[in-house]
Amino acid sequence: MPLNTLQLTLESHLEKHSADYIAVAKSIFARPETGNNEYFASEQLTNLLSAQGFEVTRHVAGHETAFHAVKASIKPGPTIAFLAEYDALIGIGHACGHNLIGTTSVAAAIALSQVLDQTGGRVVVLGTPAEEGGLAGPGGPKGNVKKRFVEAGLLEDVDAALMVHPAGKTRLTEATLANNHLYFHFYGKPSHAASAPHEGINALDALVLLYNGISVLRQQLPDGVRVHGIITDGGQAPNVIPEYAAAHYYIRADSREQVEALEPRLRAIAEGVALATGTRVEIDHQIGPRDFKRNPALDALLLEALRAAGEEVDLSPQRNKVSTDAGDISHAVPTAHPWLKIGPDDLIFHTVPFREAANSERGYQALLIGARTLARTGLRLLIDADALHAVKADFARQA
Repeated sequence: MPLNTLQLTLESHLEKHSADYIAVAKSIFARPETGNNEYFASEQLTNLLSAQGFEVTRHVAGHETAFHAVKASIKPGPTIAFLAEYDALIGIGHACGHNLIGTTSVAAAIALSQVLDQTGGRVVVLGTPAEEGGLAGPGGPKGNVKKRFVEAGLLEDVDAALMVHPAGKTRLTEATLANNHLYFHFYGKPSHAASAPHEGINALDALVLLYNGISVLRQQLPDGVRVHGIITDGGQAPNVIPEYAAAHYYIRADSREQVEALEPRLRAIAEGVALATGTRVEIDHQIGPRDFKRNPALDALLLEALRAAGEEVDLSPQRNKVSTDAGDISHAVPTAHPWLKIGPDDLIFHTVPFREAANSERGYQALLIGARTLARTGLRLLIDADALHAVKADFARQA
């Protein structure tokens, strides 16, 4: 069947079901759930997939809200995966637009599945919770969730993985930062802050020295390296010498090697201030995402699809970098992570204006544009052997 006819089938499905997909995205926005707690969002997305004949497996890769969905043709062919994210940020809700991301990937996968009888192959959706960082709790452990999908073998038969992220500008896949987490726990000795301060050992003092020590270290960090953190516990009452204080820090850099080279310096600061203050320090380590392995051939297909959808793609040099655990997927299989405009050019992630854009008419129209773009790109990979070969060759060259 000609490519144009197959593309019309994709677009006909998306047009017919657009209201359904927007309704699901709106419902996820209205009930924001933090990492590993996305029970409602996971159910909404898996219900859509099950209703369209996907075989859905829930609670995969060690996470209760994760899922793996697959629909296969009886004819052989490539396997195209779509990455679905659906967690919200603590305190600010869907200020990164994951209500759009998860639904866009599901809509694209379902649309592409409509032509599998003609193209052959398989369509997979990986429901990956906690992209913003998992919380300790029943839903799953902290840490890098997409890395666990790779470790669980859920990418072994995948030829390419696709997703699209809302943003202020429509752009192709960009370089991202590798990222590790450090959790610092200082233990001192409580005492009355007025009558017997000399009997106490102030854990907060140690934490403040840590904060200042890391701030001084930042002056000597190379370009592209980021260290930033928050105090998560500074004591319970001002009239009690704090016996416990804690902080959570990120280390970001262009590569995993740079991140790991810097980590001992932060540990040394913590151990030094513990010695100076008489406190005891414990340090928890959590591996974050890898840098993103970009695939020019795959981005070329997406550029074509984005322009066909009427998008003006900003091809200017990249100015800023973020981190995403899709980076781990990109080191396992060819992966694309383009950006799709949902608001003004200066829209900033993790802010109230971004949250508002993720629940706007423009945001929901971007959902449909994104689904169309991803589905058309997936279709090219299913039927164009030369295009898929070029994508795989790009991936192999960077091994």
